[in-house]
Amino acid sequence: MKLAVIGVGYVGLVTGTCFAELGNDVICVDIDKDKINKLNKGIIPIFEPGLKELVDKNVKENRLKFANNNKEAIEHGDVIFICVGTPPKHDGEADLKYVESAAMEIAKTMDSYKIIVHKSTVPVETGERVKELIQKNIKQGVEFDVVSNPEFLREGSAISDTMGPDRIVIGTDSKKAAEIMKKLYNPIKSPLIVTDIRSAELIKHASNAFLATKISFMNAVSRICESADADVEKVAEGMGYDKRIGRAFLNAGIGYGGFCFPKDVQAFIKIAEKYNYDYKLLKATHQINEDQKIFFVEKVKNAVKDLNGKNIGVLGLAFKPNTDDMRFAPSEDIIPKLQKEGAKIKAYDPEAMERAKSALKIDYCNNPYEAAKDADCLLILTEWNEFKEMDLKKIKSTMKVPLIIDGRNIYNPKEMKKLGFEYLSIGRK
Repeated sequence: MKLAVIGVGYVGLVTGTCFAELGNDVICVDIDKDKINKLNKGIIPIFEPGLKELVDKNVKENRLKFANNNKEAIEHGDVIFICVGTPPKHDGEADLKYVESAAMEIAKTMDSYKIIVHKSTVPVETGERVKELIQKNIKQGVEFDVVSNPEFLREGSAISDTMGPDRIVIGTDSKKAAEIMKKLYNPIKSPLIVTDIRSAELIKHASNAFLATKISFMNAVSRICESADADVEKVAEGMGYDKRIGRAFLNAGIGYGGFCFPKDVQAFIKIAEKYNYDYKLLKATHQINEDQKIFFVEKVKNAVKDLNGKNIGVLGLAFKPNTDDMRFAPSEDIIPKLQKEGAKIKAYDPEAMERAKSALKIDYCNNPYEAAKDADCLLILTEWNEFKEMDLKKIKSTMKVPLIIDGRNIYNPKEMKKLGFEYLSIGRK
């Protein structure tokens, strides 16, 4: 099929590339000329394992093209994916200005039947808003359909999540559009759900909100475990064998981050308010997540005593491993709080340091051993495999004080004690 993707951010770039890999003819467009120029030179603006190789392959085979010209892409695509950002407003509500702008441009340009698919995470009723905008601005007699097709990719495993998702959701009131979308997704052998647009929009927000709630639930349990001298990982293991619960997203730590969970939880709270429901559970989910970062800072303060003038090494800045995404990363809250106490911070992250430099004024290191050198304390804020495989004896020998405070529970407490570390983690003995 001929496809257009408007917005070449995380979702748009991965979506367009994967559809090209499935044999479709894809044009991706973005208003950011610098981003498009880089992509046309083979420079990928985000870090995602395997993405560059897939982009290079499909550009070479003429199935994937990057352009600044929205008109060219809209005229090309029989199916047009809107993958623009929906950033939070000050009150947490999703800002739809980019979605609406894309819809207006599509309406003014198209002169034949198109399917307009919003893949961005949007509040319920956005599909109707998009349809209304297009109807008001389209040439008379030109037909179109609007579809909600939410994405469920995870940063760090975005390609496999796109090519083999747990489910594909298609929300539309048009049988014609549903059949075309089914055909598009036919090469992907995953369960496919066809529903109304509003339900499709709610599936996305409800899914992310539920996963965020699981994380906050376990972080609350970790606090009880610390007071009760229990092991949160054993508690999670025991819970996870229950098929009704499952083990995924039961890892205690310093809280969730990234652009999806924090934004979508707040947006869902605002959606609930619109429908006169006070979503107290999600408000608590958000608050527990914020409290967990403060709790971690207090753990550091209690262990180091006086932070003023102390050297604190930090391993990991991105909100999760296998990405360079710093959006709403816990490190962006934790590090400034430590600096406020007078701590000197030096940090290392395998991929996120360039992105971190605009937000965090700290010393950046070339490797974890450099971050640990002469440190009064070493913090683990992201669970990169590189940190799990470090030479811990070398780390200990280079530190001023052999104190590690692990916000991601990547080491075994007994083994760390044997190595001579004072080792503190989350919800464990």
